[in-house]
Amino acid sequence: MNLPLQIDFPEGLPVSARRHEIEQAMREHQVIIVCGETGSGKTTQLPKIALALGRGARREGQRASLIGHTQPRRIAASSVAKRIAEELRTPLGEVVGYKVRFQDRLQASAQVKLMTDGILLAETQRDPLLRAYDTLIIDEAHERSLNIDFLLGYLRQLLPRRPDLKLVITSATIDADRFARHFASERGPAPVIMVSGRTYPVEQRYRPYEESREYGLNHAVADAVDELWQGAAGGDILVFLPGEREIRDLADHLRGHLSHTPLGRACEILPLFSRLSQSDQERVFEASNGRRIVLATNVAETSLTVPGIRYVIDVGTARVKRYSLRSKVEQLQVEPISQAAAQQRAGRCGRVAHGVCIRLYEEADFLKRARFTDPEILRSSLASVILRMKSLGLGLVEAFPFIDAPSSRAITDGHQLLTELGAVDEDQQLTPLGRELARLPLDPRIGRMILDARNRGALDEVLVIASALSVQDVRDRPLEAQTQADQQHAKFKDDRSEFSGYLTLWRWLQDVRGGHGQTHQLSNRQYEQLLKANYIHVRRVREWRDVHSQLLTVVTEQGWKLNTTAASYEQIHLSMLSGLLGNIGCKVDDEEVYLGARGIKFHRHPGAHLRKKPGRWLVAAELVETTRLYGRGLAAIDPTWLEQTGAHLLKKQWLDPHFDVKSGEVLAFERATLYGLVVYSGRRRPYAAVDPAGAREIFIREALVAGAWPSKLPFVQANQVTLRKVQELEHKSRRQDVLVDEELIFAYYDAQIPEQVLNARDLEAWWRGAAKDQPKLLHMSREDLMRHEAASVTAQAYPRVLRLGGVDCATEYLHDPGDGRDGLTVTVPLFVLNQVSEERCEWLVPGMLKDKVQALLKSLPQKPRARLVPLPESATRLAQELAQEDVFGQGSLTDALLQRVRADTGLDVKRADFKLDMVPPHLFMNLRVVDEHGRQLGMGRNLGALRADWGHQARGAFQALAQLKTPSAASTRPEPAATAPAPAAAVKPSSGPTTGASPAPGPYTEWRFGELPELMEIRKGGQTLVGFPALVDQGTAVLIEVFDEPEVAQHHHRSGLRRLFALQMKDALKHLEKNIPDLQKMAVAYMPLGGQEELRQQIIELALERAFLLEPWPTDAATFQQRLEEGRGRLSLIAQEVARLCAQVMLEFTNASKKIRDTKGHPEAAADCAQQLQRLVGKHFVRETPWTQMQHLVRYLKAIVMRLDKCRADPARDRQRMSEVKAQEQRYWRLVAERRGASDERMLEFRWLLEELRVSLFAQELRTPQPVSVKRLDKAWAQLN
Repeated sequence: MNLPLQIDFPEGLPVSARRHEIEQAMREHQVIIVCGETGSGKTTQLPKIALALGRGARREGQRASLIGHTQPRRIAASSVAKRIAEELRTPLGEVVGYKVRFQDRLQASAQVKLMTDGILLAETQRDPLLRAYDTLIIDEAHERSLNIDFLLGYLRQLLPRRPDLKLVITSATIDADRFARHFASERGPAPVIMVSGRTYPVEQRYRPYEESREYGLNHAVADAVDELWQGAAGGDILVFLPGEREIRDLADHLRGHLSHTPLGRACEILPLFSRLSQSDQERVFEASNGRRIVLATNVAETSLTVPGIRYVIDVGTARVKRYSLRSKVEQLQVEPISQAAAQQRAGRCGRVAHGVCIRLYEEADFLKRARFTDPEILRSSLASVILRMKSLGLGLVEAFPFIDAPSSRAITDGHQLLTELGAVDEDQQLTPLGRELARLPLDPRIGRMILDARNRGALDEVLVIASALSVQDVRDRPLEAQTQADQQHAKFKDDRSEFSGYLTLWRWLQDVRGGHGQTHQLSNRQYEQLLKANYIHVRRVREWRDVHSQLLTVVTEQGWKLNTTAASYEQIHLSMLSGLLGNIGCKVDDEEVYLGARGIKFHRHPGAHLRKKPGRWLVAAELVETTRLYGRGLAAIDPTWLEQTGAHLLKKQWLDPHFDVKSGEVLAFERATLYGLVVYSGRRRPYAAVDPAGAREIFIREALVAGAWPSKLPFVQANQVTLRKVQELEHKSRRQDVLVDEELIFAYYDAQIPEQVLNARDLEAWWRGAAKDQPKLLHMSREDLMRHEAASVTAQAYPRVLRLGGVDCATEYLHDPGDGRDGLTVTVPLFVLNQVSEERCEWLVPGMLKDKVQALLKSLPQKPRARLVPLPESATRLAQELAQEDVFGQGSLTDALLQRVRADTGLDVKRADFKLDMVPPHLFMNLRVVDEHGRQLGMGRNLGALRADWGHQARGAFQALAQLKTPSAASTRPEPAATAPAPAAAVKPSSGPTTGASPAPGPYTEWRFGELPELMEIRKGGQTLVGFPALVDQGTAVLIEVFDEPEVAQHHHRSGLRRLFALQMKDALKHLEKNIPDLQKMAVAYMPLGGQEELRQQIIELALERAFLLEPWPTDAATFQQRLEEGRGRLSLIAQEVARLCAQVMLEFTNASKKIRDTKGHPEAAADCAQQLQRLVGKHFVRETPWTQMQHLVRYLKAIVMRLDKCRADPARDRQRMSEVKAQEQRYWRLVAERRGASDERMLEFRWLLEELRVSLFAQELRTPQPVSVKRLDKAWAQLN
């Protein structure tokens, strides 16, 4: 038999004084709001008032109803239930009980049910009208958690359907007016009852501090403790701190700070936070006779009454969870608390005696803070709220009666997450998967993992992982035993995945308990001791199993079966990935940072339970921002998995659609991104599947119009031939308006090819069928491709071959400014390169002559150019004159044009007035040199440069062609042929009067080869080449070789003739070598340059040339013998004359060298003279210096000595004149370098004029053979160019 309850109301509590007023309001109104200071007794007395009114009682014929009383935290619900049960003097659970997660202390006879707001919210799914309750008390409503706000909106809609339901909203720091308006009825706003007063007053003290390196938060708290306990004052202290780390740091600091006093050493320092173990939490609420300091987070702000607390120290900050709508991650930042939170903290004292609250910040700072804490709904993800509302049919989120409506951006973000999970469709309606997801009492992400695991055969493993992610990590890591804990936890780590680590840990927890097969099962005590020895938190293991049991119950209710075979790594992580697609990351190069979804970057959490670093791609169970953004619960993934789980989220792009010749269709490179991360790129995909019309257009444009398709269909090949012919006309005429543009060609094909033809296969199949009736289908005529006729483009104006060096060379025309082959390109065989006439190259072809003439006229100075305007008409007239058969190609084009310009203008126009650098490059012939196999060796518009690079090889190829190179001759030549001999070519005497019979190649020691012709004709393939035979010196004999250049032939022939004469006079030469006058003296002076034998040989060679090689040279045996007899008698005298001249040169060379060495004060002049001396007297100066200039060497050397003597008297004049000479010399040697050392008579003449200029400027006393000045050299230079 149940005895009636004895309900007493403590008279000292302010709520007791207003009890009757509260009872009256509850009878008359469905909703009342009770506000009162912290410590006024609201939490414990309001349920008793409801009991006194008969609420929560059983009535016959009706179901039992409860008084529901919600608290924001589990620890608060359990502690309040215990306090109310003690005041009612009933066992816990009989009348007053509590139900929190994992604990249910509620009997069938209970009338008051304490619970968290989350428990009440979960009951709305099973009991939408909350029939189990007749009274609901929502305590600490000021916290405005997501659950509280949703409950308040839900109750607002529920109350009209439950008129018997009474609702009490209470808090110490609530915005009463706002809540009253929220629950307004027809009678007006809900009544508000203000309960003023408290048991004991609380004094507020402000102690701001300035943080520095030496003084910080810990020091400020220690000073506040000293202030509160000064004078041996007693009472416990509650210190509010932002987080667990600050609690640990302050605990260590206070222990050291208080250890210096006896009372301080006896002080007990206790932590209090939500993740604290049950035993440690119970220690806080146990009564104690000694002094205590409780270090707590904001978990102790509301509902909790810690016994014995007399003082509060408030640091003014808390760690607040905020969800970033931009980065989609939760941030745990330390922020200043609101005024309401500060008042709640101050209200924790003053319950046992007069209280003191020390705030470690300024009062002005307190007054500037927000009145109330931001509602959680404004700083959280709304995905779970939206999902629950849709499953309960509560309508749109925008229309739901929240006290503070969330922003449209937050609502959109919630819908995006549900879309990511596949819970809603494009119309934001629940999908079948979404309805299943709503039935699972879990975070939507974890629920999505479980649903996917059901389909993949990984349900057993994923239930373990999902339950592990729903509770705190069971691995304990005490501050004082971190190393030992890490060692024990190492066996649970995995190489790639923390999820796999959870499975390893779960199996270990089952295996070590025993009871399987023959193993002995451990008792609970033994099991707990084993867990503690391995630093495994016992209570958290129990919570993990409870959550797993709940999930297993849900799975069983749904009829899902667990997999009996172990799931693979891929199956497990594909399931996990389905709920964590927004938490993927890809490593950025070599940095220790991962690029996440939507451009965020996060780091691997330092406490990750992995043996190795994760791979390039990973997924994180959560992203949390503290000091930086960290990923927790990491696992390596394969990026290809994202194509399976995130197929509905992939954003695909098709880049660079193009026609692929091999496959015959239009392909594109597919690129897929997931929230901005590139999942794959560069995959070849048929573009027709994406954009058929676009694929068809690209196929026509690239395959047919551009000619990229190498098809053997008749129309394709015919159209390409016709197109090339028209393009050739365009290149020749250098006009871009001959060929129709690509758009017209595309329109031609587009109009005739059916729309369903998208690739080469389709086109071939269609054309072969249609061509049976229309054989010329898709054949384009020349008229279809031309805008107008190019009448000026004739075979005569633009020939296909051009005769250069006696050989017909193929021509090629290109109109592409900037290209190296722009203009006219002539392919020249290597063997004919040295015979190509540079003057002929100037003329190009008749069709390009007008443009070149106009360009040359345009380069003239203004005065003569003005007399030729309009230039186009003058260029046309002059081009017609120059194109006459007897004029075109004869001599130099520049000279021919210069002659006509002088006649037309009446001005003395110089050749140098034509500025060739102003003429466009395409108006110079481009020569392409090829070998006998057609391979390109070189190409350019500078014939001299090509000859310098390939002249030796060209000579060898020519000689091989002439079949005059024997194996022995080829082996003794210093420059062997670069190419193999050409096919047989007939060699015959030239038809001219100077040709003779073809002699044998030799070797010869005397003239036994008949007449040596001046030139020879060589036929090859119907073409005729001209060769120049010459004697080649072989030391002990001479050979006959044919050369392709007359200058080279003459050079070799001189040496060969000299050797042949020397062979006839061996005895005379031996006597002459021994009797050269003053040879030893000359040899001493010659030592810096070479030896005596080298000088002797040069003197003998020069004497032979002066005696026997006077022009004309012998051409047959008779003239050779005659010349031999004539020179035999004068050879000795000539040798003495040459030796005497060389002796004078060496004497002056010695004097000039000595003078240069002795000139120390004028280094520039000395260096210039040294360079001049080196050029004049080299190692082979006797052989290389022409005889006419040899006689002037003595004067040039004397001029050096005289210059250096004058330089001492007037160095400024010397520098000025040296600058004049340098300007002339620099341009000469620059031209020599451009011509690769090749020179002609005019260049040699200019070179010796430079020496005469030096004599004229520096040693006028020595006189010059002719007047020389800078101006005269400028004129000579103009003629040279």
